[in-house]
Amino acid sequence: MPKSQNQKLKLLYIMRLLLEKSDEQHPVSVNEIIAHLDANAISAERKSIYSDIEALKLFGLDINQQRGINGGYYIANREFELPELKLLVDSVQSSKFITEKKTITLIKKIECLASTYEAQLLHRQVYVKNRIKNMNESIYYNVDEIHNGIATDCKICFKYFEYLVSKERVYRHDGAKYCISPYALMWDDENYYMIGFDVSAGIIKHFRVDKMIEISVTGEKRDGREQFENFDLAAYSRTHFGMFTGEEERVTLEFSNSLAGAVIDRFGKDVITIPADSEHFCVHTDVAVSPKFFGWLCGFGTGVRVLAPERVVEQMKEHVAAINMLYFD
Repeated sequence: MPKSQNQKLKLLYIMRLLLEKSDEQHPVSVNEIIAHLDANAISAERKSIYSDIEALKLFGLDINQQRGINGGYYIANREFELPELKLLVDSVQSSKFITEKKTITLIKKIECLASTYEAQLLHRQVYVKNRIKNMNESIYYNVDEIHNGIATDCKICFKYFEYLVSKERVYRHDGAKYCISPYALMWDDENYYMIGFDVSAGIIKHFRVDKMIEISVTGEKRDGREQFENFDLAAYSRTHFGMFTGEEERVTLEFSNSLAGAVIDRFGKDVITIPADSEHFCVHTDVAVSPKFFGWLCGFGTGVRVLAPERVVEQMKEHVAAINMLYFD
């Protein structure tokens, strides 16, 4: 039989058919493979299909054969299993950091990692409309630019903004660009942050990536190596509640025993819990004292109390008193 012009693409067409159209519940028969090749101007005989399947197995594809009337070939194990793809889809769609437009694009790409039949199962999980999503469409590329700065050991420059009540942007630093030495990216409290060293202030700072614009990598080498030599990213996240800045203090907190799980979730399994009495335990930990920290404590009502230091106890009293005045002035 004379070979068609596309004959050299035969194996590729078979591989794509199996990846896109087959799974354990939907095997592809030899006749379907031949029909698919014919639709793409490639002639094939049954015997050659068997040889092609063996070649693809040698190449590394995990192809199984299902025998019987409705039998055929299918991809048994893929790079990602369906539960893993569902996890990725859930993570993308629940992320506030990723915009609605980029969410839909990413989920479509994730679906391509499964068969068309499994992709339908993924698609039925997608709930993007009306979710709170970020408004800064450029953040997807901001992350890449920050990574470039870290990889090339260079500083980055950018503008940083906040939103007014009118939803208009107002730039910090009087609109001037920040010049920061980036060292890490961190996900915390549903937001993405860049951790870096500000040489002008001489301290480590963090910035929300979705509020950074006009990011560019400079040719200037990074500062702050000494500060980041023993930097613990996880400890930094635990200390800065909601990534709010504040004076770092070692505090003593007394919790009800029922809140042990919440304490471990916040401070990790290595946190040392000291029994205070039959109903309470104490924790000594470092925190950045901020309104976000006091708000976290207030969320537990009477289940937590600040014991020390005294200045933090007084700040907690002032925080509660200020809220109380809004309702009982």
